[in-house]
Amino acid sequence: MSESHEIAEAGELVYAPRPSWAPLFFAFATALAVCGIFAEGFMVRGWVWSLIGLVVMLAALRAMVRGAIRDYFRLPRNQRVRGAVLPVEKITPPQG
Repeated sequence: MSESHEIAEAGELVYAPRPSWAPLFFAFATALAVCGIFAEGFMVRGWVWSLIGLVVMLAALRAMVRGAIRDYFRLPRNQRVRGAVLPVEKITPPQG
C-alpha cells in the first residue's frame, strides 16, 4: 500500500464560455419572424410580428457575437507548452 499514485497535470486548459440567454432569444425571434408571415389577422398584421421578430433576432445575434468576442479576449495570451513525453525505443531489424 505504499505505492503513490500521482496524477499528472493537464497539458492544455479548457475554458468554457459563459452561459447566455441570447441563443434562446435568437431561436424564439427567428420562429416569431417566420410565423409572422402566417399570423395574418391575429391581433395585428402579420408583418408587425415579423418586424418584431427581426428586431429581437438582430439584438440577440449582436449579443451572441459580443459575448463570443468578450470570451475570446478573456483567454490568457500565452499558455505554457507541455508536450507528451514519449518513450524512446530502439528499432532493430528482425533476426532471420
